Amino acid sequence: MQGLIPAAGGGTRLGPFTNAIPKELLPVGNKAVIEHVVEAMRLADITEIVIVVSPHKHGLSDYLGSGRRFGVNLTYVVQDERKGLADAVLSGEHVINGSFVVVLGDNFFRPKEFLKDLILYHVNERADATIGVAEVEDVTRHGIIMPEDNGIADIIEKPSVEEAPSTLGAIGAYVFEKFIFDAIRETKPGHKGEYQLTDSVKVAIDQERRVLYKKIDGIHIDVGTPADLMRANKWYINNENSR
Repeated sequence: MQGLIPAAGGGTRLGPFTNAIPKELLPVGNKAVIEHVVEAMRLADITEIVIVVSPHKHGLSDYLGSGRRFGVNLTYVVQDERKGLADAVLSGEHVINGSFVVVLGDNFFRPKEFLKDLILYHVNERADATIGVAEVEDVTRHGIIMPEDNGIADIIEKPSVEEAPSTLGAIGAYVFEKFIFDAIRETKPGHKGEYQLTDSVKVAIDQERRVLYKKIDGIHIDVGTPADLMRANKWYINNENSR
């Protein structure tokens, strides 16, 4: 199984820091946040990893290099235009050979084994797609699922509180079979002309694919704002530095 880490976003909410460096290189503890994602993939026995970057975002390859020092092999592909997460995933199609995981490069998870558990569930259940979810406080920041047994009946990208079918939100960790690329090609652009991965998952649901969800226990922090970056570092200092 391969891994794919989208890391092409602009990080505008983290300015002025991200005027100088990619948001995925901002530190959580003594490592860049994307390094924590790479480590989670390696712990899940994923050693072939694709990093999706935007043009001129050379800092990521400068920092991560070939991946050898992390025990993995990294391949970099370019998303020519920032047209949404689904488009970023599609940018990697030509180097993905089969089943693969997607974890957002600016998200911090603990325990580190969260991805290994998600993959095992996907494989054991013979799913076409498995979405990592958690109870979220702000449904307007996530793709929110309508659960049905262990499957997903519907998913809505960043709904209003009134529209949300549950409080279970996608938190940036997915396992896919290769069919998802065809679903992305059938996805219509949404807000600002961007192609959302949750909309591609909805296409898969409408095609009656086996789309499941698994709750991810532990810590998940999207470090997309200064407050969340501080929260991730506070958690790290209080929990991992004390060991």
